[in-house]
Parts: sequence; C-alpha cells; structure tokens
Amino acid sequence: MEKLSILFLACILAGFALIKVTEYDNVLTSLHSVFTLVGAITIIVFSFVLIFKGILALLGK
Repeated sequence: MEKLSILFLACILAGFALIKVTEYDNVLTSLHSVFTLVGAITIIVFSFVLIFKGILALLGK
C-alpha cells in the first residue's frame, strides 16, 4: 500500500513537471497546451486516487 502511495505521489510530481517543462524549453512551446492539459489531468486523477485511498484507510477497508 505504501509503495502505491509513493508511486501516486511521483505521478503527481510528473504532472507538475509536464506543466513546467514548456517554460524552460523553446522547442516545446508549440506543445504547451497539450503538456498543460495532460499534466493537469494527471494531477487531478492521481490526487483523487490518493484521497480515495486515504478515505478507505480511515474507514478500515
């Protein structure tokens, strides 16, 4: 369970990295909207998964 939580946190950090990657690279500026969309979806999905897993752990299931 703990390994999965660390993996989910790593995925959230990867989502933030996708959002920030186009700020530092001029080659990828044309894909800024795609990276921002994919990064935001990644952050939202894995955050909800962590919240759901936390609620299940609090309820003892």
